[in-house]
Amino acid sequence: MRANVLKSGRVGRLVSNDFKGALVSAELLEIDPTTGVRLNYVAVADQLEKIRTTYQKAGLDVSTKETGLDVNIIGFAKAVGDITEGARAVLLFFVVAFAITAGLLYWYSGSAKLSAVALVCATVPVVWLLGVLPLIGFGIDPLSILVPFLIFSIGVSHAVQMTNAWQIEVLNGLDGLAAAHNAFLKLFMPGAMALLANALGFLVILYIQIDIVRELAITASLGVALMIVTNKMLLTILLSWMHLSPAEVKRAGGKKLGADGLWMVLKGFAEPRLALRVLLVAALLLATATWMARDLRTGDLGRGIPELHDDSRYNRDTAAIVDSFSIGVDVLSVIAQSRNVDGACTDHEVMGLIDRFETTMKNVHGVQGVLSLPGMAKIVNAGWNEGNPRWRVLARDPSILAQSVTPIDTSTGLLNTDCNAMQVMIFTNDHQGTTIAHIIREVKKFIAANPSEKLEFKLASGNVGVMAATNEAVDAAEVTMLLLLFGSISLLCLIEFHSWRATLCIILPLTIVAVLCNALMALLGIGLKVSTLPVIALGVGVGVDYGIYLYERMANALAEGRSLPDAFHQALRQRGTSIAFTAATMAVGVGTWAFSALKFQADMGILLGFMFLVNMLGALLLLPALAAVLLKLPLKVATADRPATP
Repeated sequence: MRANVLKSGRVGRLVSNDFKGALVSAELLEIDPTTGVRLNYVAVADQLEKIRTTYQKAGLDVSTKETGLDVNIIGFAKAVGDITEGARAVLLFFVVAFAITAGLLYWYSGSAKLSAVALVCATVPVVWLLGVLPLIGFGIDPLSILVPFLIFSIGVSHAVQMTNAWQIEVLNGLDGLAAAHNAFLKLFMPGAMALLANALGFLVILYIQIDIVRELAITASLGVALMIVTNKMLLTILLSWMHLSPAEVKRAGGKKLGADGLWMVLKGFAEPRLALRVLLVAALLLATATWMARDLRTGDLGRGIPELHDDSRYNRDTAAIVDSFSIGVDVLSVIAQSRNVDGACTDHEVMGLIDRFETTMKNVHGVQGVLSLPGMAKIVNAGWNEGNPRWRVLARDPSILAQSVTPIDTSTGLLNTDCNAMQVMIFTNDHQGTTIAHIIREVKKFIAANPSEKLEFKLASGNVGVMAATNEAVDAAEVTMLLLLFGSISLLCLIEFHSWRATLCIILPLTIVAVLCNALMALLGIGLKVSTLPVIALGVGVGVDYGIYLYERMANALAEGRSLPDAFHQALRQRGTSIAFTAATMAVGVGTWAFSALKFQADMGILLGFMFLVNMLGALLLLPALAAVLLKLPLKVATADRPATP
């Protein structure tokens, strides 16, 4: 048996390299030929788990002398089942985020009514969005399933700004209707511009030439559009009917006074001497982050399927199989297409070139094994000659070559019926971005060095081929996407404030945070990929809210003739608490994703939570420091409504 297995060439494919394992492979039918019912992958995954439970045995049974048996299961159906199981927990994360947000809102506002109104107006656009998506032919995939979280978090952010402004007006003695009217007038323009900036932050993701990312962008932008209706209309109407009890007024007033001590401390950041120190620290952070961000890599950095954590059962099974066999789950398929050659499978020149390509790729770092038609034909040829390894060659006689190729069925995927297209399957050690990029370079290098009039090598299919194309799309889109993002938001700020200096005060902190996010990704070993590339656009699109809301109040105070420190203090008193609270609430909401079984969701949660918090710090600390340097106070203003900053 051992001798025949060695002669068969199946070692490393059907039998493990250490002869301690065997591979059982099954092809699944997408549609049942008898019933026409489409295959339920989740049900198949459940059945596979039952098989594992039935046959797996741990250790050595002393009584029966039976050795242990470890069952490792991989494949598309099992992956779909495990990912689906992880996605089911998303609803639980949403409930947890909702509960945490509700508790923090009540603690912040001191009013159950205000908290309920804010939560309702943040939840309504999520419900509307989930209802609209089927109408436009969209659904919820593993990536866009995160959009409801974002829409809810952004809705809470803007609702808190409105309820806080309304509460301040009520504390000043106005009734609910007048307070709602004044709050609407003060927040409509900055709120609308902030929401428009959110939408632009999502829309620039459309530049990425990947359908799943584009669907994410459209879904998120649609959610923001729905939020404009709920936040600017529904919330204002609901607030106009509300009033605060004396106890609620007392609690709210006490919290406002409690925060004023912190705002007096932060007021100093708008003074030139302290501002220069803050800018120096920011410059050092930027330089350090830029240096660390050099280690950021495109693509996945782990083993197994990237949707699940490295220590998940599926990826542990993958590692066990990859370590024992010469094949793996990561496959790069190169198609060898013949040119005007009849019977390319029996043409020695064509087969010889594919054989040289196979030999070359076997010696490329990162390649675990290669499977091709010539390689199999050589094994068959040896089989016709008593298994003698000396006959593992490609015969030059077309009839003998045909004899070697005929037993290889088209179901193997190595050739088509006409034998004018042959697949070379390259099994890689992993799917890390650096590994894929190196192998692709070597393939292109061989193609360039071996031109042929009879044969053309075409890249590429297989999951690694898809990853390679995706990584190239991510690399191509990164810089342009960031330029479009910051350019569009800068234009909005310029239109709103009529000042390039004001625009820099808002945009520069966001730029620094974007670089810090890249450094954090490099530090945590998170690659730049489909799920993480949109994070910067999402974080910047949401984070710009803080700067717009804060600077709008500063501009009004400057228009009244206040000094910059006093204007900043006034802005903090009106907007600072709500900015800090919403940033913390949003960070906690998305921070729960870090415990998700889906790795890309955990990565996005960590990065978005980081960006929400640091963008808030940039608005509260860096924005006034930049204003102290750029605005060059004392500043003359032309009108009472808007500062005429140069």
